[in-house]
Amino acid sequence: MAHSPRSARCSPVSDTRPILALTGVAKSFGGVHAVSDISFDIAHGSVAGLMGPNGAGKTTVINLITGLLQHDTGRISLDGADLSGSPPQEIARLGIARTYQNVRLFSGMTSLEQVVAGGFLRRSTSMLASFFGTSSARQAMKRTQDEALALLERVGMADRANVLAEALSYGEQRRIEIARALGSHPKLLLLDEPTAGMNAAESQMIGRLLHELRDGGLSILMVEHNIRLVSDFCDHVAVMNFGRKLTEGTPAACLAHPEVQEAYFGRKRTPPSESESHAQRARAHG
Repeated sequence: MAHSPRSARCSPVSDTRPILALTGVAKSFGGVHAVSDISFDIAHGSVAGLMGPNGAGKTTVINLITGLLQHDTGRISLDGADLSGSPPQEIARLGIARTYQNVRLFSGMTSLEQVVAGGFLRRSTSMLASFFGTSSARQAMKRTQDEALALLERVGMADRANVLAEALSYGEQRRIEIARALGSHPKLLLLDEPTAGMNAAESQMIGRLLHELRDGGLSILMVEHNIRLVSDFCDHVAVMNFGRKLTEGTPAACLAHPEVQEAYFGRKRTPPSESESHAQRARAHG
């Protein structure tokens, strides 16, 4: 599918209610404030980005959302339901799936087997039925395998279904991780640097895949350093530095923000012009 310029495409986001809401979330490790009073929303059916330099606290936020860490203060909710205190497996069952900053595939398993493993969260077949290989268990496994093959096709990896994970390139392993996460049929997908190690063409392919998933109703939050990817494919962005939120809005507005420019590119802020100052005062009172 050819990528059209951002300005030319129509946004499919019609439901602006937040699927995920963070309100005043904070997390400290000893005396270190890893996340300080973070608040942002993710709208249903959108691709949102979480940006920031290394050490900004982005992965900590992902770990708080998924229950690997518990926040000290604030509230994290999924479709209005408070996730506070929920363990990771319960949050996964509620509809949140994720990938990790470092590839975490199972050694000795093929691509297909990796994705099948992602579908087990939804299986209702009992362990006893699976052990004895009952008819219902075999049918359930066949459905899971068929879905896994469809997901591999979706991420462009169907021809690598029977290849061991360790024989795949780094970029291919990343795509298998996304397919495995999709195997649980999440309503919110969290991606931690999904295009790390990919070339420009592979990164654009991932961006187009994210739009296809979004158009199908999935909501996505990705932590990403690839500014081109964020600019081309994110609907909304929040930017962090030193554990706090600098700004949020459209990718263009965030990347033009003085503090973001300084954090990313080391550019010192210059005094705003008179018209810019007027606009800032208007926003502050609006």
